[in-house]
Amino acid sequence: MSAPRLGKPGQDRVYAPDFLTELFRNPLDPGYADAAARRRSAESGPARGWRAWPARSVSLVVVMLLGFLFAVAYRKTMADEPGRSQARSGLVAQIKDRERQTDRLSTRADQLREEVSRQRDAALSGSAAARLRDLEASTGLGRVRGDGVVVRLADAPDKADAVTGAGAGPPRVLYSDLQGVANALWSAGAEAIAINGQRLTSTSTIRSAGEAMLVDFRPVTGPYEVSAIGPGSMRRKFEDSRNAALMREVAQKTGLSFGVRDSDDLTLPAAPEPQLRYAKPSVSPSPSASGVRSGSPGSSGPATTVSPSGGGR
Repeated sequence: MSAPRLGKPGQDRVYAPDFLTELFRNPLDPGYADAAARRRSAESGPARGWRAWPARSVSLVVVMLLGFLFAVAYRKTMADEPGRSQARSGLVAQIKDRERQTDRLSTRADQLREEVSRQRDAALSGSAAARLRDLEASTGLGRVRGDGVVVRLADAPDKADAVTGAGAGPPRVLYSDLQGVANALWSAGAEAIAINGQRLTSTSTIRSAGEAMLVDFRPVTGPYEVSAIGPGSMRRKFEDSRNAALMREVAQKTGLSFGVRDSDDLTLPAAPEPQLRYAKPSVSPSPSASGVRSGSPGSSGPATTVSPSGGGR
């Protein structure tokens, strides 16, 4: 007696007497294999292309839309560029015009200052005028000449890669570097100091505003030259200072430029006239309209006026 055959025509799955062996040999039912075959034939036929066509259409439309938006944005940017360039050119022209006006006014102020000095020297006696000139030179309000040193600081060269942009943003001279150099020169015995022609006084400030360096609220640009007039030992003392050693180390590590040289017959200009502020005594309170004086009850001596802060002398 032969074993029975089950399934569709063409399916030769035979259930042998050893049922467990056949089960492990063919564990999948023939229906699953038929379904998988039908799915493969359906995907490879015309129906697959019909279903895939909408996805390709959507992708094509999205790409075309993005390209159109980029084109519109580019045209808009290029159309606005002349206006921005014109506005930028106008601002640059205004800045240069103001700089020229400032230079003319500064030159006129120096001329008037020299005229005032001549008139004052003519009005004063010789000793008084010499004393006044010495005071002006020591306070920075007079032009001075003499031998000294020049400390030069400059930003590191730009080593940015043209393709990747690596190395952009070279180390820059900081306002604290100029402060440290100026303080070290004062400690080394400097009698007069100027940074790029800006004379330092006891009220001078060195600070930064963004990328601009300000000395007494006047912009200075690199390279920065700190000129100092002083005794012959000033350079040796400065180079032995802690600040000079720190700047040499920074220059070695970052590429920042730092150098010291002697200079004969330096001329440092006078600093602008300072705007001094004076303290004023507080106004004493006026007596009350009733004429009553503050004091202890029954006292016959003069009354003590109470100050506005609540305390008396």
